[in-house]
Amino acid sequence: MPNIQVENVSKAYGQKKLFEDVSVSFSEGRRYGLTGPNGAGKSTFMKIIAGDIEPDTGQVSRPKRTSVLKQDHYAYEEVRVLDVVIQGNSVLWAALQEKEALLAKPNMTDEDGMRLGELEGVIAEEDGYSAEAEAGELLSGLGIPERLHQRALKEIPGGLKVRTLLAQALFGKPEALLLDEPTNDLDLDSIRWLEKFLSAYEGVLITISHDRHFLNEICTHIADIDYETIIIYTGGYDDMVMQKAQIRGRIEAENAEKRKKIAQLQDFVARFSAGTRASQVQSRKRQLEKLQLTDLKRSNIERPFIKFEQKRPSGKQTLMIEGISKRWPDVTVCEEFRALVTRGEKVAIIGPNGVGKTTLCKMLVGELKPDEGEIKWGHEASVGYLAQDHRESIPNGTTVFEYLHSFDPKAYDQDVRGLLGRMLFKGEEGLKPSDALSGGEAVRLILARLMLTKDNVLVLDEPTNHLDLESIIALGDALQKYEGTAFVVSHDRELISSFANRLFAFTPYGLIDFRGTYEEYLEKHGDDYLKARVGVRAGARLGK
Repeated sequence: MPNIQVENVSKAYGQKKLFEDVSVSFSEGRRYGLTGPNGAGKSTFMKIIAGDIEPDTGQVSRPKRTSVLKQDHYAYEEVRVLDVVIQGNSVLWAALQEKEALLAKPNMTDEDGMRLGELEGVIAEEDGYSAEAEAGELLSGLGIPERLHQRALKEIPGGLKVRTLLAQALFGKPEALLLDEPTNDLDLDSIRWLEKFLSAYEGVLITISHDRHFLNEICTHIADIDYETIIIYTGGYDDMVMQKAQIRGRIEAENAEKRKKIAQLQDFVARFSAGTRASQVQSRKRQLEKLQLTDLKRSNIERPFIKFEQKRPSGKQTLMIEGISKRWPDVTVCEEFRALVTRGEKVAIIGPNGVGKTTLCKMLVGELKPDEGEIKWGHEASVGYLAQDHRESIPNGTTVFEYLHSFDPKAYDQDVRGLLGRMLFKGEEGLKPSDALSGGEAVRLILARLMLTKDNVLVLDEPTNHLDLESIIALGDALQKYEGTAFVVSHDRELISSFANRLFAFTPYGLIDFRGTYEEYLEKHGDDYLKARVGVRAGARLGK
């Protein structure tokens, strides 16, 4: 059976131990989400499974046809997009290349003819004669238009290059699929297509994702990295969280009962050890020896505490958008778009990549002007902005503490440190140079800034980029409880569902203002856009 077997694998970097003596089996027909906080070792473990890096101890066995989502598109820049996908089946690609070389010979020998026959057999066995059609379906399903399929990879936009590599990983009936963040750079429609595709897959799938809805939708099991090991839970991400809490809660309750019993026995032994009840004392000592507390290693999962407040509320009519239009040479962002947003409304801005969501955000905060029309903020509106280029808004040459304190110089040092601690910058981490911040740390620092400035309007452009699942959940809770007005660009459906009561949606018919939840929007409009995709036909091909 094409399972993946991990035996006694350990990995550490310096003093940091990621996992120790891990033995786990990933079975055919199951789809596993690999979870854990930033820094837990998810990508490292995935690379060990793929054979890209060696563990400190232990070994891994994997099926011969194991397909990995590659992260480096530069190796394929000169290659036709369709051919990049077909290279996902290395056996087929090698046969096609050799066949082409033989046919290019001016004079073929008898040996060449025999070899050509063998190659034709390999190509037929690998479904090579329908390879271009299958590759095209994958590309279309992931939102890459057919007019780009014949182009060289270097000629298509960066986000579509990542999708092409995802199509490559899905191509050619792999027995095992290893996908690290496959929903990155996908819009909502492409994510929904990918979910349908992967749900039809019959091999063994292991995926890393910060999209909770995606994990809940496709996963039959969760492999959670915590306590320096990997534990398999049945179900999706939410099922894992519940089971994990129940198991830990039960062990903690059992340990509490044992401590109580141990204290009673120790008290009896101390009181009567020198008296006439020697046999009873010995009995109690034997009981004490048997009572062992279950070892509970400290979890490495931490959730930030995010709470957005307002210094003062805005006026009732918070934002008036009066017939705005915006056009770039290749994109019409909006035409005569109108909306009145009142205090406390939570607006999710959704749509495919490249349609103008960031442009709309920049117009809202005044960084860009519409070509026609006007954007007017109401009385007392104070706008806090988290840009999509998170890292660029934090200057180099400062520290985390200095950056945050600069937004309120009158704030007490201990209050700023307390705020940083809530966002997981604890102790000496407050002195961390801004140049050394990771993507997730940069986002958490900007969220801390918004908590400090207490604006009554938030404009957040892709705030979940680089955040781990725990931080995304905390952000969703904070937006739900926020009493101000919010505009949030996101492809995270769980996040959108948690807070949004209104949508600005970029559709094939233009930018529309939908009053309602994301679920209500899908009921009314969702199928319109999926019909434009390939559907699940290609997904069925991936099965055996």
